[in-house]
Amino acid sequence: MVIYIQNPNAFDAAPRYRAATKTEGMVFMHLIQFEDDKGARAVGATEGGVTSVVTGAGSVYALAAEAAERGLSLRAVVIEKGLGAKLDREALARDGRLLAPVDHPDPSHLYVTGTGLTHLGSASTRDAMHKSNQQAAEAPLTDSMKMFRMGLEGGKPKPGEIGVQPEWFYKGNGYTVAAPGQPIPSPAFAKDAGEEPEIAGIYYIGKDGTPFRLGFALGNEFSDHVTERVNYLFLAHSKLRFCSFGPELRVGELPRNVSGMSRILRAGKVLWEKPFLSGEDNMSHTIANLEHHHFKYDLFRQPGDIHVHMFGTATLSFADGIKTEPGDVCEIEESQFGLPLRNAVAWNEDRPVTVRQL
Repeated sequence: MVIYIQNPNAFDAAPRYRAATKTEGMVFMHLIQFEDDKGARAVGATEGGVTSVVTGAGSVYALAAEAAERGLSLRAVVIEKGLGAKLDREALARDGRLLAPVDHPDPSHLYVTGTGLTHLGSASTRDAMHKSNQQAAEAPLTDSMKMFRMGLEGGKPKPGEIGVQPEWFYKGNGYTVAAPGQPIPSPAFAKDAGEEPEIAGIYYIGKDGTPFRLGFALGNEFSDHVTERVNYLFLAHSKLRFCSFGPELRVGELPRNVSGMSRILRAGKVLWEKPFLSGEDNMSHTIANLEHHHFKYDLFRQPGDIHVHMFGTATLSFADGIKTEPGDVCEIEESQFGLPLRNAVAWNEDRPVTVRQL
């Protein structure tokens, strides 16, 4: 079971975050990480539209570890430390000083993973992509469509029951996370560099192996869709790319309805844009079911680790024939998550690798 970091006796945090069905109209704390005037990492907290420095906080990771250790809510720890000088989030974004809203002192202990075919509209694009490589007479239903139907039928189990497991993939670690506002690089051998607007769940693993959910953030689960289209078994290869999430960590439950916009800008003008939906009202799985099938593995419950788990999408520009170019900007926004997530597309130079015998 995933535990949200909270304590009924810790300030007034628990009541406002207890149920996803009661989030309408409530004020949620958002956390950011940024570089201060001296280049050191600092933490900012936003409530009611006002952003302030969290006094004495060097990282969201340290705040999460303290909250888990003391049995307090993340918000309670922030309030206890105190809020200092006011911050201008937009200015921090313009100056390129925003960092990912959570990281790990050792980037190899931050896991980036994800699920697919979890949203009500996610099967059509994937199905068309893979059906082009199959004879309809031989395979009336692609594996993608079969898995999507499994989710529709069993992705939202009754309380106390375990639902069907989703598609799952490994994406990388903290070394493959691009900060908000920074370019997302693709390797020279990539065939495509395409955005995927998603919601990412953020988790800290406690000393006893308990997963604690910090909250949620916007995510760009950047992928190589051309490679994936060659053969569905290339999905694992297509996902091993940089990604980005943030800029803000929304502390608390995920809204049942997430309705945002995904854009590709070229030379400062909108080349493509389309709405994207998320939240359980628009999903074939519950968040709890997706969390269960990730954290059921002991490997993913190692004390002190951070997990960034992407929950899938039904919207991508590749499906509309868009091929991104270096310098294009991916923009993902949803008002409930604060500042938009913006990253330029970049390509790395070819870096040949030689394996040497010891």
